[in-house]
Amino acid sequence: MSFEGGCQCGAVRFAAERLGAASICHCRMCQRATGGFFGPYVDTEGFAWTRGAPKRFRSSEAVQRGFCAQCGTHLSFESKGHVGVSIGALDDPEQAPPTTQLIWPAKLSFADHLGELPEWRSPAGQTAGDAFAGVVCRQEP
Repeated sequence: MSFEGGCQCGAVRFAAERLGAASICHCRMCQRATGGFFGPYVDTEGFAWTRGAPKRFRSSEAVQRGFCAQCGTHLSFESKGHVGVSIGALDDPEQAPPTTQLIWPAKLSFADHLGELPEWRSPAGQTAGDAFAGVVCRQEP
């Protein structure tokens, strides 16, 4: 089985023969690299870039992070020949549910309670699905 993914604009695509351990990392570097509350990654085996190539930023002496130079999508966490990919960059992120987390002092105080937040409603009382139903997605694929 092949697992595929890529950036928002479609300029960079990847495939992996197998997915390994999936985790979230709460370190400050992952927060900044992803623009999120944590970095969600899944290990890969048999990995290849299949369209285009990412730009890379060396975030530490041990890690470089790949991203699309055209749309900015964060794609990879690369270290010592190992490639992990952003779970959200997979075509089907449901294939990589996180099973562990790396806890750091930078873990945000509210991270454990995100699932308790109420569902957003528009001023007219619509759910997000209803309020944005007419929006045309320009992401690939």
